[in-house]
Amino acid sequence: MLNSVEKGSVLQGRPVDFFRHKTGAECGYETPRWDAFALLHPEKEEPGKVYPLVVVFHSAGHDLYSVLSCTLYEGNHDIYHVPRSMFGLYLDCREHESTDWWWGGINARGEGDPAWSGTGTQPVENRCIRTLEWTLDQFPIDRSRVYAVGNSMGGSGALGVALSRGDLFAAIKANVPAGVRHAADRCCLDLPAPDGFSIPDPPVVIDYSAQNDSWSEGHEILYRGMREHRYSLIGFWGPFGHENNNERIRQFNDLVHSVDLYSFSTKEAYPVFTDASTDDRIPWPDGRDSTESGQVNGFFRWSILEDSEMRFSVSLRLLAPGEWETRVALPKESVADLTFRRLQRFRLAPGEAFRYSYGDQTGCGEATADGRPEWNRIRITREPTVLTVVR
Repeated sequence: MLNSVEKGSVLQGRPVDFFRHKTGAECGYETPRWDAFALLHPEKEEPGKVYPLVVVFHSAGHDLYSVLSCTLYEGNHDIYHVPRSMFGLYLDCREHESTDWWWGGINARGEGDPAWSGTGTQPVENRCIRTLEWTLDQFPIDRSRVYAVGNSMGGSGALGVALSRGDLFAAIKANVPAGVRHAADRCCLDLPAPDGFSIPDPPVVIDYSAQNDSWSEGHEILYRGMREHRYSLIGFWGPFGHENNNERIRQFNDLVHSVDLYSFSTKEAYPVFTDASTDDRIPWPDGRDSTESGQVNGFFRWSILEDSEMRFSVSLRLLAPGEWETRVALPKESVADLTFRRLQRFRLAPGEAFRYSYGDQTGCGEATADGRPEWNRIRITREPTVLTVVR
């Protein structure tokens, strides 16, 4: 795959390798072209140990090298700063701006080639996935803990490239993504899906955007589509503009980073909450002049206890006072619709009957058409309560 590699560089005490290679017809390019990417290593690698990987999608104002320079100073595009105990894969979309721009999708303002819409992936998307798969094969990475992050155009790109690839990405964190059209197209969030279309259970999405950011246009498509498809979206917003500095964002919404991106794994199930009584009303499309901050699904917490062929068990609760420093009055209870995705061993057939217990409640149900258990209006409190599902 590689034509050249530069090793021996160090970034704040961490080794970083730079790679350059040509890609062509295997990614959908008519003529071969150069591509570059960088791999930032954990601060200390131990033999025989595997590490999580964070895949970084840069914004329109950056390229491979400038995005790495952002990590030299706290507060400069904090989403690009990969934890020192993890690998960081930095991709490049700038070199082929004339053909590959916007990571293969259409931006929040509808700009881009109409051919970039729909469910078909573009060459740059294929190139990103091919680079990721090569990296997973070459380095000691925990394949179940791969995360996509990005700012602005990179936030749009992280959503667009990773949301349909729940087989590769455990979770996504998008900082002021400049459009959700890319992800909506690839995952059919607001348009009929073509015959035979399907995607793996998608990554958990953490999105934080600002209603007074013009690049957040159309954000209601993401919120509505994720809710209707019963996909997991944890959303935060506030009037912080097109901001990338964590501290400045915290002044408007201090819950943004209360959910640990790196706690998710492709080898563990997760609950999907929708229409929760504790959800704030999103400011898109008709509340853009609001000065309020808010969240959707930001208070739920859980622990998977068992995922076997015959039984699935999970502890559900709400964020408790003192668990996270916040100015927000934390709710004592929430009522929401509930389902689960990424079930590992507990698999139901479409329509299969199941029994369940939740605290002192018991009942029966039937799996959805795609084999998921669902509940309408389940009550969740600060007190951990165990939900157990049995075939």
